[in-house]
Amino acid sequence: MDPEVISNFLSEQREVAPEDLQGRFLTIEDFWDRKLWHQLTDVLVDYFNDPASSPQRLPLFQRFILSFSEKINQLKFVALGLLAATQCSDDHERLTFLTTLTEKVNKPSSQDAYVYALVAASDVKLRLSDYDGARKDLDKAETILDTFDSVETEVHATFYRINASYYQAKLDFAAYYKNALLYLACIDLKTLNPQESELRAYDLSVAALISDSIYNFGELLLHPILDSLTNTEHAWLRELLFAFNRGDLAAYNVLENNLSKSKILEEHKTFLWQKISLSALTEAVFRRPPHDRAMTFATISNETNVQPQEIEILIMKALSLGLLKGSIDQVAEIARINWVQPKVLDMKQIDNMRLRLKDWDSSVNQLGNWIEGVGKDVWAA
Repeated sequence: MDPEVISNFLSEQREVAPEDLQGRFLTIEDFWDRKLWHQLTDVLVDYFNDPASSPQRLPLFQRFILSFSEKINQLKFVALGLLAATQCSDDHERLTFLTTLTEKVNKPSSQDAYVYALVAASDVKLRLSDYDGARKDLDKAETILDTFDSVETEVHATFYRINASYYQAKLDFAAYYKNALLYLACIDLKTLNPQESELRAYDLSVAALISDSIYNFGELLLHPILDSLTNTEHAWLRELLFAFNRGDLAAYNVLENNLSKSKILEEHKTFLWQKISLSALTEAVFRRPPHDRAMTFATISNETNVQPQEIEILIMKALSLGLLKGSIDQVAEIARINWVQPKVLDMKQIDNMRLRLKDWDSSVNQLGNWIEGVGKDVWAA
């Protein structure tokens, strides 16, 4: 492009820019004139990230940045394009813009930028309810990501965030839960505002509760994102998760009335009762020492509040899900459990383990004293 045209364009943009941003255009023009592409890119990224620059992002990108796009870092080029895309009039225009951007960086040397642009385009397709198109783009992006030895964290974060959005839209709660946690692992939580943190924590909690394949909430219970629910209208949801983790039926009964505040939780009310019954069963087994895990159906019924005629089905469900390992004596109505799935412990559960360790220590000392008492002659020899 003609340098004079570029210079005139930048002058025009400087004049319409907010007064406190006008000085940056002198730096932009200086770096462009001296072909200092790296420095120019950083200044442009900084400028585009300023909210006051929003009206100028699209014209700057289309009439200025595209003229030297091949000379700059392609990942930063896409980042500038994504910021410019926020100024498109609607999602249809935005998708056209991002599709062109994606095609421009689809080169062997810039596959990371291609993935970055591709997943951004899939996000727009999700908003347009083009789920098949979004899934196709996300699968393509995942295939490419798997070939990288390393890639910028921002690329992975964007992929996991949009992949989580897809699974949330499709009501695949387990896949949403996994991808949302991976997204949080890629970012600094301080970059989320309080409303975003609370919403993410709420969605993760709901997904964990109503997924039929998630029975261990350890990773979420330990994640600081969950503290975003404290002192909010959704604080009860955090307490409910901890109640599920420790199989606390009494706490569940207290918190159960809050389920009506969430339509999807209310719809899964029967399933949630079955799920916490399983949690109560695994907790009852966990509290017992390994040598005392032959439990009668009556004992299990008392500790889980499940009807006696449904106990066998409950145990079989726990065995099939891999929450327990053992066998059932249907005639004697006894369940013999030899393994229980590990899980995150709260302070009360840790204290129970401490007491069990003290009992074990006492038993070892008693055994040692008994051996010493009956084998005095042997020890003397």
